[in-house]
Amino acid sequence: MGILCQSCKNAEATVHVTDIAPSNGEKRERHLCEGCAEEEGITMKQHEPINTILAKFVEQKVGGSAEEAAKLTCPKCGVSFREFRANGLLGCRHDYEVFAEYITPLIERAHGGATQHAGKVPRRMGSDRGKQTDILRLKRRLSEAVEKEDYETAAAVRDELKVLQGDGN
Repeated sequence: MGILCQSCKNAEATVHVTDIAPSNGEKRERHLCEGCAEEEGITMKQHEPINTILAKFVEQKVGGSAEEAAKLTCPKCGVSFREFRANGLLGCRHDYEVFAEYITPLIERAHGGATQHAGKVPRRMGSDRGKQTDILRLKRRLSEAVEKEDYETAAAVRDELKVLQGDGN
């Protein structure tokens, strides 16, 4: 058994509260069982599985066009929109395009309007990892610019790439 509830001293404390005194900023920790926490008016959020939350969110966003969305299936991996709604998992990268109309609002809402991944690099990977990612991104941009015959952009990206790689003489 872990820590006992500081109020009833019978049940295991599962709610941990930190009170901060406004006068001096002193912290006071309290450890309570759920029953005592409830008696004190401390409400706790019930944990819901992510797929349930996602399914509710999708249903809310899709709304009236749910029948149309339910008919969609990715031709590459075979995942249907109905399966996505049920378990919250996409099958492959192509699903983002197939279900774009229905999942883009979800992604935007979850990421504050952003639809491009701008994730973090774990500290243990070092700053080199971020640099490598930038180099790959620039190489892709360079290829795209050359393919489109946009040589001004290609030259600018090439120069940026040289600087990043340390070849910027």
